[in-house]
Amino acid sequence: MFVVVTTVILYVFGFVFLYGVIRLGVRHALEDLELQRARARREAELAADRDRSFMRDNAFLAGS
Repeated sequence: MFVVVTTVILYVFGFVFLYGVIRLGVRHALEDLELQRARARREAELAADRDRSFMRDNAFLAGS
């Protein structure tokens, strides 16, 4: 009987532990995704600024 109770307790705690690990992993993945989106948005803004500067300095290439 002790073995059955111990097995059930370990089984339940195993699922609780796995739930916590998966939840922690998903939270970190979402944080990384948020940082990646912010970094991509910033890189796009910098690229657009560089393009505008380049076209302003080299207007003859733009056909204007």
